[in-house]
Amino acid sequence: MKGFSERNLNYMKLFYEEYKNDENLQQLVANLPWGHNLLLIEKFKDKEIRKIYAEATLENGWSRNVLSLQIDGKYHLRVGNSANNFSSTLPSPDSNLVNNVIKDPYIFDFITLRDGYKEKALEIAMINRIRDVLLELGNGFSFVGNQYKLTVGNDDYYIDLLFYHLKLRCYVVVELKANSFKPEYAGKMNFYLNAVNDMLKNEFDNPSIGLILCQEKDKLTAQYSLKGIDQPIGVSSYKITKFLPNDISKELPTEEDINLHIDIEE
Repeated sequence: MKGFSERNLNYMKLFYEEYKNDENLQQLVANLPWGHNLLLIEKFKDKEIRKIYAEATLENGWSRNVLSLQIDGKYHLRVGNSANNFSSTLPSPDSNLVNNVIKDPYIFDFITLRDGYKEKALEIAMINRIRDVLLELGNGFSFVGNQYKLTVGNDDYYIDLLFYHLKLRCYVVVELKANSFKPEYAGKMNFYLNAVNDMLKNEFDNPSIGLILCQEKDKLTAQYSLKGIDQPIGVSSYKITKFLPNDISKELPTEEDINLHIDIEE
């Protein structure tokens, strides 16, 4: 073979030296495109961290640009970091698998909201950018609906966001909170999961999973709130980095305007 630049030859030598004594990593990185490998070598000296990103890239089909964004967002520090009760409600290895699907925090930096937003505004923004939301949630999430109605007894209840995870083979109920986590949120999620398992889950589905997304959470408070609940629930925070200037946000509809518009359409 001919025509390699000096730079590429140096990269090849570096690649060889990095992995020549590690057969397990050799097999893993051999499945990645060359540009992905160079990015991981450039960004991380720790091979265990490289392994996390290599496995996630193959699992999620990340392009080099998406991989770069995930590195900037410190994916390796966020995956498996939620407050949850998975180990006590799911059998092993399912609990580990689910734990590695849920992240904390989630970063929705593609969403633009004005400061002081409420849950309805966040939900609408997520629906409008659902493709980006699915990318941040991770591979396997399929969107079922928002404000998904469940009728229990004589009352109607509405799930903020409902997903189905194709690999976990289960429904994922997501509740959005524009404030800090409160213990009562766990009880409401437990109710939703019981209803979904009874009304939607079929015999081939695994138990449904709940994810409560809050602006902030105290991990100990969340753990105490989930203790004793027999449904698998995770509590994660989220970050939104883009807020509209006040002079622009004043021209946008309020949450009441949005709710009125929705009521008229219904």
